[in-house]
Amino acid sequence: MTHILAFPGMMPLGEAIAKQSGAQTSEVDVHRFPDGESLVTLPADLAGKDVAVLATLREPDPLALSLRFAAETAREMGARRVGLIAPYLAYMRQDRRFAEGQAVSAPLFARFLEESFDWLVTADPHLHRIHALEDLFDIPVRRIETAPLLGEWIAANAPDAVLLGPDSESRQWVAEVARLADRPYEVLEKHRSGDRSVEVSVPHSEALLDGTPVIVDDIASSGRTLIQAIERLLVAGTRPPICVVIHAVFAGDAHDDILAAGASRVVTTDSIPHVSNAISLAQALADACRDLQAQESIDQSSHSKNDTVTP
Repeated sequence: MTHILAFPGMMPLGEAIAKQSGAQTSEVDVHRFPDGESLVTLPADLAGKDVAVLATLREPDPLALSLRFAAETAREMGARRVGLIAPYLAYMRQDRRFAEGQAVSAPLFARFLEESFDWLVTADPHLHRIHALEDLFDIPVRRIETAPLLGEWIAANAPDAVLLGPDSESRQWVAEVARLADRPYEVLEKHRSGDRSVEVSVPHSEALLDGTPVIVDDIASSGRTLIQAIERLLVAGTRPPICVVIHAVFAGDAHDDILAAGASRVVTTDSIPHVSNAISLAQALADACRDLQAQESIDQSSHSKNDTVTP
């Protein structure tokens, strides 16, 4: 990776990735006009370089055109290849049509990104019925797994933790984080009846009463699942729980509401910039970009050899 182009708010992570990879880092300037249009400005020295655009997609709709403008402008300025580092990748949950006429957004958004970028690196996308990013994208992709980073943080900061998964779908993932942290785990039962309506039940466990509950979730958006779990845990007599979340979406006042419900602390990765960030993805993202680009070089070399005709 030669040059990281960090979207607004992403320079701290961009500089951390650059420190691990030796890349140069610049900030993308995105100016919003009063009429809602935007002007994207890149640094001038991109000719002949490999470029990685760094942008978290917490609010993808306002970002979408700016991403395309940045990628295409980098190519016009002579960049060799343009990749996307999107620590949080939006639209992955909308992977089927639940009612007649609904857009199936996941493959549509994937194709939109493919039109602008040569490769993609992301962190634990929220996949349901899609088993792997490779099933969705035709460009080279890398997914970094955050479980080792979460396990390391929990082991260092909550040595008496009892991990809690938010629902049955999280069992395998939470079990892996618990294994890495060398701590026991339980799984909550969740029933969602709307965007902000969630019912959570807490298992009866002596371990929960003896240790520190640590609720582990991949995304906190409205926060209702975490709030319900916190309230149920406190009613059951546990200590105030810690909430460890990969992607800090936190719509509206969700973060404050989670703390007000009784969480002792909310900890997130820096996939989305937020005051709760405490777990860095920089090393893992740098390694994934390096591996992907190395593989691309091998593939290109192999293709060149195969295309050579011997007289």
